Amino acid sequence: MNSNILSYYLLFILILAASCNSNQKKKTETTQKIEIKKDSISIDSTKINKKEEKFILTEENAIEFFFNYNKTLKENTVKITTNLGSFTLELYDNVPYHKANFIYLTKKGYFDGTYFHRVVKNFIIQGGNADNIETSKKRREIGRYLLPPDTRKGHKHHRGTISMPSSENDNPHKLASPYEFFIVVTKPGSYHLDGDYTPFGRVIEGMNVVDIINKQPVDSGDWPKQNIFIIKAEVIK
Repeated sequence: MNSNILSYYLLFILILAASCNSNQKKKTETTQKIEIKKDSISIDSTKINKKEEKFILTEENAIEFFFNYNKTLKENTVKITTNLGSFTLELYDNVPYHKANFIYLTKKGYFDGTYFHRVVKNFIIQGGNADNIETSKKRREIGRYLLPPDTRKGHKHHRGTISMPSSENDNPHKLASPYEFFIVVTKPGSYHLDGDYTPFGRVIEGMNVVDIINKQPVDSGDWPKQNIFIIKAEVIK
């Protein structure tokens, strides 16, 4: 009787051991399968989102950029809305760099929130600048560059002409400051500016608003006593 019990006991031990080995083998296989699956994951580097580098205009790339950018443009009309009213500009197609620059800055939203910061009675109104942090930030993000004069296309500084001032830096070649512009108010025009500055468009609607801006009180530095805001500049066609 004791011999039978011992035999059964030994048989139970053998079965239990075999079961443990089987479970351990399955566990090992499962672990290996998991590891193999993990190790076999392939990464498609083309699908990793990379942060795009910001494009910044410079003296070296501005001309080439605007030359190519102008080829893509079908629009030549910009509406300027100020806190004193709005007016519309038509830009000349044969002054490509200045036209492309003005449309590019408009689409970038640069002019929004800037001022007509210089008003010279019966002469010009000048816009595109502001003494605020936001305008300085926009300029840094767009870039630092100048535009060459383009004065031989037959355009003159008639009343209503939009043109670009020269940079305030040492600038014997009259390179244009791309962020600012002025509009002639003088009747019939300010022709002494011809040859030095580049006319690149004209007011086709709302010249009465330009005259209203020109009549605003100014301080000794021609800065309006009350800020004249460009609320919105937009390309309309």
